[in-house]
Amino acid sequence: MGYVLLFLFALITVEIIWSWRTEKRVYDIKDTFTNLAIFAGYQLSKYLFAGYTLAFLGFFYQYRVHTFEKSLLIFVITFFSVDFFYYWYHRASHVIKLLWAFHLVHHTSQQMNLTVAYRLNWFSFILSPFFYVPLALIGLPPIFIVGAYALNLLYQFFLHTEAVGKLGFLEKIIDTPSSHRVHHGSNDLYIDKNFGGVLIIWDRMFGTYQPEEEKVKYGTTKGFAGHNPIVLVFHGFVDLVRNKMYYKG
Repeated sequence: MGYVLLFLFALITVEIIWSWRTEKRVYDIKDTFTNLAIFAGYQLSKYLFAGYTLAFLGFFYQYRVHTFEKSLLIFVITFFSVDFFYYWYHRASHVIKLLWAFHLVHHTSQQMNLTVAYRLNWFSFILSPFFYVPLALIGLPPIFIVGAYALNLLYQFFLHTEAVGKLGFLEKIIDTPSSHRVHHGSNDLYIDKNFGGVLIIWDRMFGTYQPEEEKVKYGTTKGFAGHNPIVLVFHGFVDLVRNKMYYKG
């Protein structure tokens, strides 16, 4: 993980240099430090909840209908199965108020850069395993499910950038920076679009795909939400209790 983090921070450095040299201004100092603070909390929560996630899926795995031998093929099947279920988990997170309370923090930045990728709720691991229970009941190994989910999130790190334009025919198959910029847009055209993690074909199949056509306005429909990481992480829950939930879409 140390080497992975070093690689990710190296890419962030490269993007900062690109932003400065091209005068794209995709980085804001306060926003960036907010993202890094939330990321630090998320990393801690990931370690705290890792055992819980495996134990939770392991409980259902004991009632599996079939036992699959651990192999590369089974991992590949698990990877794409997790991606399919992630699509529905992500889509539900924009529709169900409780799930949106967890997911809201990820959409509060009005910038788009690599540090936004890990602007994630510290408590998301409490609910996310519920969506992968069917895979454990089928018999896919919990360790494969968790590993595939981690790789899914790692892939999405590379989607949070304006440094990459459209990628031709790949736009029809996989989630790309262009597709994910749309997902983060609060434009009327872009609301509730492009929920895919790795593959964009799920959005095309289920009617939620939207190509990038107009300049993206990032953030929620409510606008600026502040820079305090603790306030942002708990913002959705406070609004839920006050019954003042608002949506990016």
